[in-house]
Amino acid sequence: MLHLPVLRWGQPYTSMDVDPVVHFATGEPIANVSRANSGLIQRDMRKAQRARDVLREIPIDDLIDRAGKAGELYMNGMLPMGDGTQTPDEFVRAQSASTGLPARMCRANMKKNAFVLAEMRAILTSLTRGLDFNVLSLGHGEERGVPLSYQPHSPVVGLVLPSNSPGVHTLWLPVIPLQIGLVLKPGPQEPWTPYRMTEAFAQAGIPREAMSIYPGLGDVGAAVVESCGRSLIFGGTATVDRYRGNPAVQAHGPGFSKILIGDDQVDRWEQFLDVMADSVFLNSGRGCINCSGIWASRHTREIADAIAQRFAAIRPLPPDHPDASLAAFTVPGVADAIAKEIDHDTQAPGVTDAGAKYRDGSRLIKEGKADYLLPTVIHCDSPDAAIAKKEFMFPFVTVVQCPEAKMLEAIGPTLVCSAITCNSSFRRSLLDAVHIDRLNLGPVPTIQLNWLQPHEGNLIDFLFRARAFQTAEL
Repeated sequence: MLHLPVLRWGQPYTSMDVDPVVHFATGEPIANVSRANSGLIQRDMRKAQRARDVLREIPIDDLIDRAGKAGELYMNGMLPMGDGTQTPDEFVRAQSASTGLPARMCRANMKKNAFVLAEMRAILTSLTRGLDFNVLSLGHGEERGVPLSYQPHSPVVGLVLPSNSPGVHTLWLPVIPLQIGLVLKPGPQEPWTPYRMTEAFAQAGIPREAMSIYPGLGDVGAAVVESCGRSLIFGGTATVDRYRGNPAVQAHGPGFSKILIGDDQVDRWEQFLDVMADSVFLNSGRGCINCSGIWASRHTREIADAIAQRFAAIRPLPPDHPDASLAAFTVPGVADAIAKEIDHDTQAPGVTDAGAKYRDGSRLIKEGKADYLLPTVIHCDSPDAAIAKKEFMFPFVTVVQCPEAKMLEAIGPTLVCSAITCNSSFRRSLLDAVHIDRLNLGPVPTIQLNWLQPHEGNLIDFLFRARAFQTAEL
């Protein structure tokens, strides 16, 4: 059985305390992972500046090329994994076994990560708005005759990573080419991507001293956030609320992503059914960019019924089945709690479970140690229903009836909004809406990303601050 050590600036460290990673369905151990502690992290962060220093010895252009090579190794190579090795197929099997994601989704997420690494130059050019990379490396420079200076907030960035969706790793992959060190706290069920990616970086010529991995419990995540000048953290609404207003922490939680159908297009709703269904269902509904709300002023019952019919035949399949599309819940009790919450909320006036008539029995399915929730479509007569403001980690959507004029006031914070309308006034209001992070105008699935544009904050703006700068001859 594999053992995954703590990595302290690239150096393996075996802890006396270990946590098992187990198969979601059988409980069979897959690996033992050394557990870090907060004191260890605090000591190691005294050397954080060294991580940036070793990266600055390599030009950003070269780091970008090495990131591309790392992507090839990550996607295709046999790489060390703790005290053993792992082929890409073994990586997929291990990730699927511990996270409950079907194997084909694990491969799809691998392709996302590899694509970002392959396109790193274009992505950084977009994120920096065409800035000469040397300005970030040297700390100052000149563009169009104007002196510029950019200063990193921290020599390293801490990441408290989740277990539910390996696709989130695309958010931190540009950090190393920006000459900022990585401090990773992996999700308990998904240590595989951080370890494989770190090894791919190292094999491609990235200094190991620039990267640390600290597996562990909640205190380890808290220590990473406390010890790093900049951190990204993933969690639920409570986590996002805890760090709201803290400029040193970028908290990623539920996206509450939505599709709004304008009055000028809603009579053609059937033409957009594929966009709506894919936005809800792809990646088993686990992403913050999956659609959790579809809003329109009319035809909402027909829309909810049509989507529910689309999902009616979907059932759990073995994770290695080529058609598997539902991910399992791996933490005991979570699926039960969600099912009970939905059942309670659907008792409210004006709320209807549109899929109930197509479902034979409960939405909760138990298969051995694995729990699954069947795709769920809820119709709400108004935005006032409590469930209209909720999001869950499976294919779940509320179809909400709401006048177009009240939509923007009622939808609340929205990570991705796909607005299907040609109404110029409504489009103008959407463009002005500050509570929408990423706006798609037209029938664009919420899960369709353009990697040249961030969908949740610009990494450059988060990691660097622009400041006034002048020089004079001596």
